Amino acid sequence: MEKTPKGTSVGVDDPYEFAGVCDYLTGEGKCRYAFDHYEHDPEFARERAQADYACPVVDPETDETWADCPHFRSRNRDRECVRCGLEAKRMAHSDERPLLEEHHLSYARDGDTLSHEITIYLCRWCHSKVHNSWARITDDAAPDPDAIATLEHRRSRELDEAGFESAAERYDDGSQNGRR
Repeated sequence: MEKTPKGTSVGVDDPYEFAGVCDYLTGEGKCRYAFDHYEHDPEFARERAQADYACPVVDPETDETWADCPHFRSRNRDRECVRCGLEAKRMAHSDERPLLEEHHLSYARDGDTLSHEITIYLCRWCHSKVHNSWARITDDAAPDPDAIATLEHRRSRELDEAGFESAAERYDDGSQNGRR
């Protein structure tokens, strides 16, 4: 199983199994990285410019994969845990810890710099299990009871905040009809 630089598990054998489409790929099959960040890798940018910025990975006539591209990046945009399915529930104007955390699947191997960023979302409970044990991302897992309790607590607070309360009820000082 893949490991972090500190030696903890990332929960997968092959990070590319969880990689989606490259974040730099446009809808027309062009490489936005080569166009927008040409100064970071001029040789790569020149190659892509000569090919009209076409991404070779999506070209059906090539055998290239995302792993072959030196600037591949895939970040999951779904706001739910990939392992247990817990949905994100953020509270506005709150500094509470989020339910979901980014989980990186790719790290430098053998001291080499791995330029690929493959990121998914895990709830903080699954994130802990993956890093601190043999839990895998592909495990058939249900949300942790603490996770469900935290989610429901946030939902009930959200419903309380959205409920109607008249000004008289909100600012009742104990007198009749809200008058002094």
